[in-house]
Amino acid sequence: MISDTVVAERFEPHRTELTGYCYRMLGSAFEAEDAVQETLVRAWRGFGSFEGRASVRTWLYRIATNVCLDMVKGTQRRARPMDMTSSWSGGSIPDALPEATWIGPAPDDRMLPESGDPAELAAHRDSVRLAFVAVLQSLPPRQRAVLVLREVLAFPASEVAELLDTTVASVNSALQRARATLAERDDTEPVKPLDDAQRDLLDRYLTAFERYDLESLTALLRQDAIMSMPPLPLWLAGRADILDWLRGPGSECQGSRLVPVAANGSAAFGQYRPSPDGGHAPWALQIIETNGDSITAWHSFLDTDRLFPLFGLPARLG
Repeated sequence: MISDTVVAERFEPHRTELTGYCYRMLGSAFEAEDAVQETLVRAWRGFGSFEGRASVRTWLYRIATNVCLDMVKGTQRRARPMDMTSSWSGGSIPDALPEATWIGPAPDDRMLPESGDPAELAAHRDSVRLAFVAVLQSLPPRQRAVLVLREVLAFPASEVAELLDTTVASVNSALQRARATLAERDDTEPVKPLDDAQRDLLDRYLTAFERYDLESLTALLRQDAIMSMPPLPLWLAGRADILDWLRGPGSECQGSRLVPVAANGSAAFGQYRPSPDGGHAPWALQIIETNGDSITAWHSFLDTDRLFPLFGLPARLG
């Protein structure tokens, strides 16, 4: 009999990549971790009947795919605010929508490999961009699985067909349709590795935001930059509207402090606002997307009770 320890040793090396796969399928870091846990439990229970016709890795992906397909049955597709509404032009701030409405952020270190071929690493980072994950959510679930398995994880068509209990012709047809949707809907720039210029841009952003120097801050934004704030069904389009927000409802962020993290292949920060009883309390998990020498998108996720522990951020700053 194979010991539990041996089984765990064969499964655990695949946990990170399985989490990344399930995140792309489900659009939620929390659901992805639940899916991976269920995958490993099923694999542990069924390992005695594993026939070895495929690798352990392929077998785990088969289980994970079935788990994810079960989880998305009958559920609404997650989205970003800009996929659901027109940009905000003033007036009352809409009420927050349930967490299950939104594509959520995910920590890089829980779903992306730490090392490997630079081109492959870039492709993995690019495939967890919020915009890319949003397009994935618009695909039928099996097309979603085919696109990720073939284009991101480079599984041969024959293995994907076996994973999904279908034919190679069906896999190729689904991939063609998924590629067409991707080409039509994903018009954002690919994520590029941080270079010195981008690091300097992010340093200037951090300094300007903590000083709440709005002139310097908005100068870093591209003219058509966007800002979103899930779970609010609200987003802003363009530097002028973002500046108006920062002068108005956003002015309560004055005096904030930022702690760097990494999410969705992009730079990110835990934002802490001044607390009435002293110190700084969690307010948002910011994802900052850049291109060249400017910021193209600024997403602030406000569900800090769940997100800050996920990212290993402290519960409070003194």
